[in-house]
Amino acid sequence: MEATKVGIREFRAGMAEYIASSTPVAVTRHGQTIGYFIPTHGQAEADIASLKKASKTLDRLLAAKSIDVDAVVAEFKTARKQGNTPKKPAAVMG
Repeated sequence: MEATKVGIREFRAGMAEYIASSTPVAVTRHGQTIGYFIPTHGQAEADIASLKKASKTLDRLLAAKSIDVDAVVAEFKTARKQGNTPKKPAAVMG
């Protein structure tokens, strides 16, 4: 697959388009290639799978410590409104 050649300014200006593309880009400066940008796709599924696994692990840990997520969120929101640093819930300490 042939790389598209673009100047560095054009590359910066069109970054979103180049990321969405599947074509490699040869980035040039004063006519000389200074680097290549090779967009990667298909990793989103792996990222989502990792996040789901982490979420399940967090749910198990919270359940094991009998921590009420809604109570923690409410405490955080209250502390944030007051401008205080949220303190650890009693169930997490110890």
